[in-house]
Amino acid sequence: MTEIEMIAQRRAIVWDVAGPPLASSREASDLVGEALSAQADLLVIPAERLSPDFLRLSSGLAGEVLQKFVNYGLSVAIVGDISAATEASAPLRDFVRESNRGRSVWFVPDRAALEAKASAV
Repeated sequence: MTEIEMIAQRRAIVWDVAGPPLASSREASDLVGEALSAQADLLVIPAERLSPDFLRLSSGLAGEVLQKFVNYGLSVAIVGDISAATEASAPLRDFVRESNRGRSVWFVPDRAALEAKASAV
């Protein structure tokens, strides 16, 4: 289930914590469709909904999914604690750091950090 919310004056699709993981480009396409139908420009995805492959950069899933969102003009925020994964993987840690410097993809620990990031962009 998803909800539509305003976050820092941006229309956002907020994906519910409960549900199947984001595990393929197909789920990403479904989210893009929901966002476009709702005229949203921000996707909020709980870290709990990421498949294990998403945080394993060598799988290519994160790159494929995030690029799809950006190609459709959507920003995406992964919200939640992924510190265990970033501590275990220097490439993932670098990817998260670089993503957070940009305007399209953010990894934030909680809703407050999301609000702050979205307000600053």
